[in-house]
Amino acid sequence: MAETTIAITDKKKLSYFERYLSLWVAGCMLAGILLGKAVPGLIDGMRRLEFGEESQINVPIAVLIWLMIIPMMMKVDFGAIRNVGKRPRGLLITLFVNWLVQPFSMALFAWLFFRHVFGAWIAPAEAGQYIAGAIILAAAPCTAMVFVWSYLSDGDPAYTLVQVSVNDLIMLVLFAPIVRFLVSGASSLEVPFRVLLYSVVIFIVIPLAAGLTLRRYFIRRRAARSGSSSSSCPASPR
Repeated sequence: MAETTIAITDKKKLSYFERYLSLWVAGCMLAGILLGKAVPGLIDGMRRLEFGEESQINVPIAVLIWLMIIPMMMKVDFGAIRNVGKRPRGLLITLFVNWLVQPFSMALFAWLFFRHVFGAWIAPAEAGQYIAGAIILAAAPCTAMVFVWSYLSDGDPAYTLVQVSVNDLIMLVLFAPIVRFLVSGASSLEVPFRVLLYSVVIFIVIPLAAGLTLRRYFIRRRAARSGSSSSSCPASPR
């Protein structure tokens, strides 16, 4: 009687924190509102902390975003970019959606809804700000959720790294000009190019550099520990 082996695979699932992320976000929003009502002076002081007078980028917000992004950037292996040519179809689809479909379609939908569908309830100046915010959000592809969805769908981790690495490098070049072009065309706001350049440096370049540095540090540290532990092991008797 032939034996039948059944491969049992662990069911992919989110952790407790990730599963209830919507509740944590809602709780943080509520806590922020209550904190703003309780100590408005403190909140106003934090709001004034910016990287220079022209950057218009809040320091506390930037620090919190670094804490969120840098751990994900540590998973990016830029050495995997040399394997791009082996399976280009998936990468080309990702880049097409991220840089042609996503920002331009968001600009169209934002203009349609905020200028026309909800135009009777939103002032023109506020509508322009909403449109600009939607465009900026769409032009910044998410990095962290790519790893999460790849894990849940049993995707190829190495190919996911390739896609994220290439996309982050392209973001350094395309984010600022695409955002300025779309914001100027779809809204009445004029975003200074210097502000967009500061945003790229603070929210992309710095997390990438920090993630790459920490990744190399921990890899070397782990290799050093492995080497010391293997050298300290006694030789097996013959």
